[in-house]
Amino acid sequence: MISKNKYFVLLLIVLFVTIINNGCSSNNCPLNNTVGCNLYFYDVEGTSISYNDAITIKTLLPGWKTVYTYRKMGEQTIELDNRNESLLKQGYTESISESRKDTILVNKASGKSYLPIPLSYFNQCDTFIISYSSISLSDTLFVTHDSYTYVEIPECGAYRFHSIMNSECNTGAAIDHVEVSNNKVTYDGYENIKIFFNGVAQ
Repeated sequence: MISKNKYFVLLLIVLFVTIINNGCSSNNCPLNNTVGCNLYFYDVEGTSISYNDAITIKTLLPGWKTVYTYRKMGEQTIELDNRNESLLKQGYTESISESRKDTILVNKASGKSYLPIPLSYFNQCDTFIISYSSISLSDTLFVTHDSYTYVEIPECGAYRFHSIMNSECNTGAAIDHVEVSNNKVTYDGYENIKIFFNGVAQ
């Protein structure tokens, strides 16, 4: 037979284990946990807009790659990372060059009022090439930032947050200028950089 003291201690242990188990099994992790630098779009006067041209954003990576360019009169120029013999047989001319390695972050997004892009963990300055489907030129966005590890709840894991120090843009295609509106890049989805496009919204 269990004495009252032992019964009380046993009850406390069961209660403690139940509380611990419930605390560990509850999911307080954020549902939207993608860390992105959010680029919001404005016309040159500061009116929020949706940009209708298809936008592609690439980021430059360390190192170089070989680019094969194929041209044929009356046909669109084709750039490939590998040699294509069949295009030569179709009458295309081939030129070979070296180019910085890159990767596509956003591919032909149109009608957007903002775009989220990831920042690198280890580079202090990221270079983003912004190109457009209807403009032959492109704009280059530079984002200088610090990165740091963020842990809110251990069971949710660690996130890599960023603090933007500066943002500049070599314009020449569609962008007039850029401004940093919130330098904290987290998973909260706040506007980080304002991109002001040439022209005024109708």
